[in-house]
Amino acid sequence: MSKEQKIQEMQRIEQILQNVMMQKQSIQMELAETSSALSEIEKTKDSVYKVIGQLMIKKEQSEVKDELDNKKKLLNLRLKNLEKQEKDFVEKADKLREEIMENLEGKK
Repeated sequence: MSKEQKIQEMQRIEQILQNVMMQKQSIQMELAETSSALSEIEKTKDSVYKVIGQLMIKKEQSEVKDELDNKKKLLNLRLKNLEKQEKDFVEKADKLREEIMENLEGKK
């Protein structure tokens, strides 16, 4: 692979990495909201309502808790997947950066 191709590949990987990091941040925010909702459900003895579209519907507290628990598990799985992707792309970027630097130093 030529120096120019390596630089282009490095830029592509950095763009992908930036996208993965934005997705990760979004998942982390959604996870925090879900955890907060679970915490509030466990504190309350009142009725629980769920927003569906433009409606607010009364639901069983245990049913909403189960839905939020499942959502939290799914979000944690997605977060772990994104963290693995992030790690892989960081390693690829570091390797390419080293190769580019070696090429530049070898040309001197």
